Amino acid sequence: MKYRYWFLQLQGIGNRMKHILIQNFYHADAIYHMTEEAWHSFGLLQPPQLQALLAGKRSWDLDGEYQKFLQTGESFVTLEDAAYPVLLRQVYDAPYGLYFRGRLPSSEEKLIAMVGARRCSAYGRKVAEELAEFLGQHGYRVVSGMAKGIDTCSHVGCLRSGSPTIAVLGCGVDVCYPPENRQIYHQIAQNGCLLSEYPPHSQPLARQFPPRNRIISGISRCVIVVEAREKSGSLITADYALEQGKEIYVVPGRMTDAMSVGCNRLIAQGAGIITSPEGFLEEIEGTSFLGVHTEGLPPANYFSLEKDESLVYSCFDFYPKSIEQVLEESGMDLLCLLSVIMDLCDKGLLRECFKNQYIRCQ
Repeated sequence: MKYRYWFLQLQGIGNRMKHILIQNFYHADAIYHMTEEAWHSFGLLQPPQLQALLAGKRSWDLDGEYQKFLQTGESFVTLEDAAYPVLLRQVYDAPYGLYFRGRLPSSEEKLIAMVGARRCSAYGRKVAEELAEFLGQHGYRVVSGMAKGIDTCSHVGCLRSGSPTIAVLGCGVDVCYPPENRQIYHQIAQNGCLLSEYPPHSQPLARQFPPRNRIISGISRCVIVVEAREKSGSLITADYALEQGKEIYVVPGRMTDAMSVGCNRLIAQGAGIITSPEGFLEEIEGTSFLGVHTEGLPPANYFSLEKDESLVYSCFDFYPKSIEQVLEESGMDLLCLLSVIMDLCDKGLLRECFKNQYIRCQ
């Protein structure tokens, strides 16, 4: 876990590149132990990225920093872990890891995002609370951002139903923002989950809130917008949802109401309309939760490989590759390399297609 924590904290390499590296090498410890020569041979990293990685290795106290993190009482999950939210894996720029407090949702649980205006109307507040409570009573977990207004009402309604709710924060999971939501914050930590891609102690900076919206929509099967002005952060979440192929549903409003301009515009663009909790539930039960797609995700046995096995496996592809090539790329001793290749063949991950040439089986 200390290698995963190092990679999670590593600066200078964006989420997309971290995702690519894990898709290729599967383990943070394999990435950590790669030599500079090996990185040059793979050619995946740009020079500034490679320098950031190498500098991150030199300056990072693996054991000391990980022990400090353990003392915070926080937890984290990464793309290497089976517990990482399955739908979020499919998001283009999904974070390599997430910090959390509480209980992570399982892949079987049904998550629905609910967002809306901070300065909501009394009508919007009532609708958000009652709809979230209704969904919670029917086995759904509501996901929102714990902001003032509709977000807060969504969490309150779900908690009132007894169902766990999920808050995705634009700050560290040990920071309560806004401060007036402290009671809700503690309730979610005890009966739900607080999630963030930002490290502990991260303060709620304005630039951090728009990116967190991709996580709100990314872990959810669909997104509900209750109230939204013409220019609203809720519409950013809706845009992310569209990019991710998620369904969007809105609560319609009066055309003279400024709080409904964003929602009515989404309706004009083809979003679903919620006219009653029962009707909405009937629609999503028939369309939105038929299954979870996991294409392209590494099989579970990839995550049980030893460090040397991960390194060697990452050198192979679905076309034949000679032992001599892998020997040069990995920098390993020949006898050690041969032993690891035999172990990978025994595990069904490699096979010899020609003499001394191997390909991946999965």
